[in-house]
Amino acid sequence: MNGHADGKARQIYLVLRDRIVSGALPYGDKLPPEPELAEAHGVARITVRRALAQLAAEGLVERRPSSGTRVIHRRAAPILTADIANVLATLAEMGRSTGLRLMSFGYETPPDAVAAALGLEAGERTQRSVRVRLVDGAPFSFLTTHVPERIGLTYSEAELATTPLLTLLDRSGVEVARATQTIAAALATPDVARALDVDVGAPLIEMTRVVFDQSGQGVEHLHALYRPDRYAFCMDLVRTGARGTPHWSPVGRAIAGPHDHSGRTPKKNQKPARARPAATRSRRGAARCSTR
Repeated sequence: MNGHADGKARQIYLVLRDRIVSGALPYGDKLPPEPELAEAHGVARITVRRALAQLAAEGLVERRPSSGTRVIHRRAAPILTADIANVLATLAEMGRSTGLRLMSFGYETPPDAVAAALGLEAGERTQRSVRVRLVDGAPFSFLTTHVPERIGLTYSEAELATTPLLTLLDRSGVEVARATQTIAAALATPDVARALDVDVGAPLIEMTRVVFDQSGQGVEHLHALYRPDRYAFCMDLVRTGARGTPHWSPVGRAIAGPHDHSGRTPKKNQKPARARPAATRSRRGAARCSTR
């Protein structure tokens, strides 16, 4: 098959894979017949077969001559949502509610950009760690953290493997006051792809966060990569301003953990609700986020 046909097959594969993984084509759904897919994408049936064969090889679909192609992929983990307007509370709750795999731990001279963001002195080292967070045993984030060495020396590798970093910072005497973060998109490199169980080059959510103490000194630099099928950032908005000049302002929501998208704080002894993708809805002028 020539390169053009290979490229077309890859495009069809990616389109169908995205619909399956996102839940748009849920478990048990049947894909359109090959002739319909070929006509819709303007390709030959053999190109469609090549795309479907790749989906089948990944265990996303099952192909039967008598009944067509059926989706057999089940989403392995619920989508987690993080409240952008309530960063630190979300961080603390996620640290308590998810699993952790510590990949590396050590001390080094950080990249110039990290040192500048933290406001470090020339030659000052950081404690660098790489962690993978999991929910229900499935990986959803790849985290690279730099903490100034003077703070990093207050906790051990074993403690970081079992205790949320914010808890360790609090224990060290750091008074965390605020954080800044930027969100972008990235592609999975080979090491990240292996850790998150995705293809090399798969799209990921990229987030960089710098945490500061009461004096304005940087105490943590976090570079995070998230699987978009298992994680999303959310923000509640409230309409403000005079009529005719609408303006949306962010508002913080109650933190209820990764398995509760209601925004309500669980009652004492109440078990968290099972996770589900957040739906777009409005309530008293507030715009709810969507993971779609």
